[in-house]
Order: sequence, then C-alpha cells, then structure tokens
Amino acid sequence: MTANEVAHPTAAALIEAAADALKARRDEVNRLNVFPVPDGDTGTNMSLTMDAVVAEVGRLRPGATLGEICQAVTHGSLMGARGNSGVILSQILRGLCEGLAGVEHIDAPLIASALDNSVTVAFQAVRRPVEGTMLTVLRDAAASAAPSAEAGDDITTLVEKVVASAFDSVRRTPDLLPVLKEAGVVDAGGYGVAILAEGVAAGLSGHKIRSFDVSVAGAQTVEVGEPEEDWEGQRFLYCTEFLLFGQGLDRDAIEKYLTGIGDSELVVGTPDQLKVHVHTDEPATVLGYALGLGEVANVHVNNMRLQTRERSERLRAESQDVKELGFVAVAAGKGLEDILRSLGVDVVVAGGQTMNPSTQELLRAIEAVQARSVIVLPNNRNIILAANQTIGIAGKPVAVVPTTAVPQAFSAMLAADPTASLEQNVAAMTAAAEDVRTAEITTAIKDSKAKAGAIRAGQVIGVSEHEIEAVGDDVASVAKAMLDVIEGDAETLTLIAGEQMTDDELAAIAASIGETHPELEVETHRGDQPLYALLMAAE
Repeated sequence: MTANEVAHPTAAALIEAAADALKARRDEVNRLNVFPVPDGDTGTNMSLTMDAVVAEVGRLRPGATLGEICQAVTHGSLMGARGNSGVILSQILRGLCEGLAGVEHIDAPLIASALDNSVTVAFQAVRRPVEGTMLTVLRDAAASAAPSAEAGDDITTLVEKVVASAFDSVRRTPDLLPVLKEAGVVDAGGYGVAILAEGVAAGLSGHKIRSFDVSVAGAQTVEVGEPEEDWEGQRFLYCTEFLLFGQGLDRDAIEKYLTGIGDSELVVGTPDQLKVHVHTDEPATVLGYALGLGEVANVHVNNMRLQTRERSERLRAESQDVKELGFVAVAAGKGLEDILRSLGVDVVVAGGQTMNPSTQELLRAIEAVQARSVIVLPNNRNIILAANQTIGIAGKPVAVVPTTAVPQAFSAMLAADPTASLEQNVAAMTAAAEDVRTAEITTAIKDSKAKAGAIRAGQVIGVSEHEIEAVGDDVASVAKAMLDVIEGDAETLTLIAGEQMTDDELAAIAASIGETHPELEVETHRGDQPLYALLMAAE
C-alpha cells in the first residue's frame, strides 16, 4: 500500500468523522433552511441520515471489507433517509459506494472516479434538478477531484481541494438561486455537503474541524433574520415519506403517479426496495397506492405548516435570547445540578468519575446554549481532554476552564463576568478554581494499597488530587482526616452530601468539624451525587 492509498478499515472512521462534523453544525445548517420547502430542518434531516449510516456500519463484523462497508452505507442511508435533503444525500452516498465497489484500497484516482459517479447518480434521482442547491455543490466539488488526481496529488491533498471547491460553490449558490440572495443565505443542503467533506478531510489529516466563511455580502449567513412564515405560496401541506418493499417495483411509474398527486417527489432504491418522498395533501391516498404495490414501513407524515410555524418561533426566540457568554458544566446529582444552574450554568451534562461524557455529548450541550460563546467546566480530570476537543469543532467559540471537581466550578462561576471577554473570563475563572482545594470521600470496592496504606474492600477512603490520602471505617473520621490534607489557610469549608448521606449525618459532621476548627466557616449543601458520600472544598 502506498502513501496515496487508504486501507479500507479507515473508511468506517472517515464516515463517522463526516457524521460528527455535520452533527456539530446541524443547527447552523438548520438556520439556513429558508428554501425551497419547509419539510423539516435540512441539517437535522441530513444528520439523521448519517446517523443511520454510522449505525449500519457499526453493526459490521470487525475487519469488514470495503465492499461490506459500502453496502452498509448504501443500505443504511436508504433506510434512514429523512426529508428531501436526506434522500438526495443517500443517493450521493450510493453513487460514491458504487464507484468504490470491488476494490481493496482507495487511491486518489479512484476517489475522483467515485465522485463523478456520485454526481451522476444524485442528479438522476431528482426529476427536476435546480442549480444553486446541494447537487450543484456536489458537482462543483467533484469537478476538482479529477485534475488533482491527474496531477499526482495524494488522497489528503485531493480531499482538501474538494473541500475548498465545495465551500466556494456554497458561496456561489445565492448567485444561482435568487430566492437565496433575497433571503441573504447560502443553500443549506449545499452547506451540509461541504461540512461532510470537511469532516472527511479532518478524519484523514487529524486536524480539527475548521470554520469557513460562507456569508452573503450584506447579510449574516448563519444568523438568519425574520423567518418566512407565508404559507400561501406552498401547494401542498404534508411531507410524506416511507419505505416500500415489493418485487419488480417500477420507479418511473411510481414517480409519474406521485407527480399527479403532489410535488417534490423522490423515488430511489432498487426494484425490491424503494424510499419514497412526496409533498401532498393526500398522504392516505399515497399510502393506499403504495400498499397496492407491496409493503410499507418507516412511515413519516409531517404537517409542513406546523413545522414552519414551530421553526419560525424557535428562530425568533433564539435571535432574541442569544447572550454573549454561556456555560456548560459536567456533574452527577440533582443537588449539584441545581447549584450549578443557580450560579448561571446553562446546561449541565450528566457525568463524573465513572461516567465520562463524550466529546459529542459536550458538543450537543454547547450547541444547545443560546450564547455566542461558551465556557465548559469539565469538573473531572478525565473529562478535560474531551472538553478541549470541542474547541474549533463547535459552531461557536468555546473555551475550557480545567476544573477537576464540581466545587471548583462553584467558585469559577462566582468569578464569571458577563461583561468581560471570553479570554478574560477564562483567566479569572481558572484562577478562582485553582484557589479551591477539594476532597472526595467514597467506599473502596476492592482490596488495594495506596499512599494511605492498605485498603480493604468496603472501607471508606478519602481522595484528593488523585491520591488516596485517608482510610477509615466511617465517613466522619475520614472527613476529619481529609480536612487536614486540604485545609491550608482556608477560611471556608463546604460540605456536599451524596445521595446515600442523610441530612442528620451531614449536620453531625459539620458540627463536629465546627467544634475542632472554630476558625472555619462551614457551609453544607445537598449534592445527591452517586458513589461519593461527601465532597469537601476548602478555600
């Protein structure tokens, strides 16, 4: 295998990288979806289609061949295609996979050829292709591949040129489609295709997902203003889609029938399995016709007027409520979550020492925050890396304050200043968190040895800075030992009770410490965190 080839096991990783890139920018794509038909959000539909592909590939045996992976991609995208954009995306993927059939390794000329085939298949799937849409972006991106391959470029270089061409094409879509220029946006589906290509590029070279400027002159591309709510220009009300199974299914005949009862018709697949999509006022009639041809499954009927109204309300709320700075924190326990929210955290992701959230879960939380930039508080050293990986991938500026325990996040949030810049907040919040010394008290699950000595399963242990500093037979005695470890010149001690500790037990520990350390102001809270009977913080 040469440097100009990719071994087929890499294909699954590249598919997942593309899906992750699109999912991270799904809402960004959705905000562009003002044309031509409101049959669900483009970013969501394309992302759901890719989710189905990733799931299908994930069911393959380890070491699956490239042919098996391609078959899974084709089948998964067809079965999971959602909306106009998802169905067209399934055909883009089908064309790519057909172009890669029967090979052991992927090289640059093969990718160029597969992209050409993808263009052919995708255009054939749409009865009346429109310029300035995702089909145009696909064609323009594919056109850059053949010259790159002929010049002897390796795969990574070729894909980079495809990505650049895709985003260039996205920028031109308003010049090809007047309704886009009037709305001040680029085409949503085309933008989604370009993001998928960037995901593949990132997966190949290992770089983080980059942001590309696709703004329209005189308009804000991603931050769409007043959404279009006029439904009178739309001919049909219901977006209807389903899978049709049978024998010898006539795609052309079905399309002809759908043309007479609706529009935006798409029929793709094989003679024994078709994905059908149409906008119509008579979904029951369409389904009745389909049942006369075979069996139907995965039926989705959506009222596009309601979808448009809901989307308009959501976009209007987003545009009104967006703030400069938002916060995401990780914690386990209703009490901890309530405290964090009371301090200004927008989204709390469930997780902690034994349940580390993934980068994707953190990305979803970041995108859910209605803020122009977001600070993440991981609250565990094992989560800091995943949090840092969101930087540059999210569709907005993100920074991480590297907290290793939830009490550090409390102090960090108290230091936050919504009028200061992102960088200033990170500096101030990090300094505040570093002033907090923490301890966690839990129960050993097995015999062991540590800095504190021999440990028996079932004993209570105290942990600070990733070291077991104290061992005992009850929480109260270990808490006193841990106070000696973390106290220093502290003035305040915060005790946070876990779900297994009663209020009376918490009060007794606080009273005992107050008697032996009268110089400390002792505060108590219910965190209801699992596994850890008590969290302690001195500052």
